[in-house]
Amino acid sequence: MGEEEASTSSSSRSRQEDANEDIETNVVLNVYDLTPLNNYTYWFGFGIFHSGIEVHGKEYGFGAHNFPVSGVFEVEPRSCPGFIFRCSIPLGHIKIAPSAFRMFVEGAASEYHGDTYHLISKNCNHFTDEISHRLTGKHIPGWVNRLAQLGSLCSCLLPESLQVTAVTQLPEYHECTENGSEPLSGTTPRQSIEIYDAYPEKQLLSPLSEAMDVTFVKEAPQL
Repeated sequence: MGEEEASTSSSSRSRQEDANEDIETNVVLNVYDLTPLNNYTYWFGFGIFHSGIEVHGKEYGFGAHNFPVSGVFEVEPRSCPGFIFRCSIPLGHIKIAPSAFRMFVEGAASEYHGDTYHLISKNCNHFTDEISHRLTGKHIPGWVNRLAQLGSLCSCLLPESLQVTAVTQLPEYHECTENGSEPLSGTTPRQSIEIYDAYPEKQLLSPLSEAMDVTFVKEAPQL
């Protein structure tokens, strides 16, 4: 019995050390189609795309909801529900510990609240572009967010219905253990139900509304 406890304790320490050790990892942009029309417009250098940034085996994106809390979410790479995966674009390599990267993402989440999402000025591609630039010093390819760039020139002509996101979901936050293996819920299902009851007008329908494999990143606490 003592040997088993010692082995478990040693294994736990080893995982924590791995989480705190700088590890070289690829930074990859995963691009998705929001509409089949992209198959035609892509060849002209523009389309309607969603993108996520992949680091340490997880993909991070930004979506909208109606609450002033994190809109950054985590999914399995190349598997964002509701979208059609198009391609992966290598952006570079970095050396960072998984725990340090998690803190970085949580810090970014505090700057990307779900209720600040804007199709033209602050969408999922703006998020991946900023994260890419912070990590690698490189921006994402211009064609990924070109529609927003064009829209910013004539945003006054766009109908209000276009000022929303294709990714909307009531946030349910999860915190990771230090080794990043087993997420622990930071908002329970009961709490989520209570939020719905308190704000019935903020219930949103979306491709992600029935997905169970999307985890919103809890933002870093403000000091």
